[in-house]
Amino acid sequence: MMKIVALTLVVATSLLFPWTAGAQDAVKKCLACHTFDKGGAKKIGPNLFGIFGQASTLPELVGKGVVWDEPTLMAYLENPSAFIAAKTGGAAKSKMALLVKDPAERKAAIDYLKTLK
Repeated sequence: MMKIVALTLVVATSLLFPWTAGAQDAVKKCLACHTFDKGGAKKIGPNLFGIFGQASTLPELVGKGVVWDEPTLMAYLENPSAFIAAKTGGAAKSKMALLVKDPAERKAAIDYLKTLK
C-alpha cells in the first residue's frame, strides 16, 4: 500500500512539474522574485510566463532589440548587470542580484521557460 502511495506521489509530482530536476532547482531560486503562472503577479521581478522568444520589456532594454532567446538568456542569467551595461553603454545595470554561473543550470532554467506558453 505504501509503495502505491509513493508511486502515485511521484507520478503526480512529475505531471505538475514536468521539467528536469536541474530546471526545478534553478526555478526554486527564481521563485523568490518571479512568478511563472499565466497572468501571474509581478513580484520584485516580472512574471516570466511566456517570456521565451519575446522582446524584452525591461525598461533599460526596451528599444534595444533584445529578444529573450536561448543565447540572450544564457548571457543575461550569467551576469545580468554586465549584460544590461553592455546593451546600454554602461548607462544601466540590472536589479537582478542572482548570478547563474553554471551553464547547465542556466540551460535547465531556459528549457523550463520554453515550456511556459
